Amino acid sequence: MDKRRPSRKQRWHRFGGVVWRFAVVATGLIALWPELTQATTISHSEALKIGKRVWQNECGGTISGLTSWNQGEDFASLGIGHFIWYPKGRQGPFEESFPKLVSFVSSRGAKLPTFLLVGRGQPCPWNSRAEFLKAQNATEMNKLRRFLADTIDLQAEFLVARLEAALPKMLAEAAPADRTNVQQQFERLTKTPQGCYALIDYVNFKGEGVLHTERYQGQGWGLLQVLEAMRGNSDSGAPDEFAQAAKAVLTRRVQNAPPDRHESRWLTGWLRRVNSYSGG
Repeated sequence: MDKRRPSRKQRWHRFGGVVWRFAVVATGLIALWPELTQATTISHSEALKIGKRVWQNECGGTISGLTSWNQGEDFASLGIGHFIWYPKGRQGPFEESFPKLVSFVSSRGAKLPTFLLVGRGQPCPWNSRAEFLKAQNATEMNKLRRFLADTIDLQAEFLVARLEAALPKMLAEAAPADRTNVQQQFERLTKTPQGCYALIDYVNFKGEGVLHTERYQGQGWGLLQVLEAMRGNSDSGAPDEFAQAAKAVLTRRVQNAPPDRHESRWLTGWLRRVNSYSGG
């Protein structure tokens, strides 16, 4: 990977031997599900390794891939997780994640480009894909790309934090009869490095599955829907089962999608990515 040398002095070593803990912190959820107080751990080195795999999945592991705007979409896709950033006045059905990333890395001491300091929730300064592509060598774009290249570790940290917050959201959205199974499947996956990678990558890739705007014909395609489709109990077999369930969920999404979105063009790549969860 052609990763730029970070300019920040404080990097992963500032955490020492501390590990990430997937713990439930949402108010009231522990009272509803006391068993959620048991935390799963992942080391910072494992988190960074997973972050680099996500970077490879989304951007081919390249610096240029950190600033993208895909054809047929009305938002920029930035960073190792291709975090969504909408232009001013645009509000699509998909969750906007780039402003949350900016807030997160800023709270950890990262230096922001001037145009990101204008205010929290600053909209994307390019109003269309054509404007974005025309600005590839502009000063703002180069500063944005440098900022993203210099914060790879913090973006990996952000990915883990997003997963940490996902379980209580999913349990709150799931039908009461499905909650125990969703939690059990989540826990199965967190017990292996490959399973942790699958969870972190997929929740970044297709979301938690809790937003009703992220559904076609009433059916979602996020992490919740994949976990609901799983029924196994073997920890070692969890990543393979997750990959198969994700393929089915994504295929269903394409079948349910509005014809004018032509989502079938993306399915082969999506399934190839999901294959990496099982090593297939």
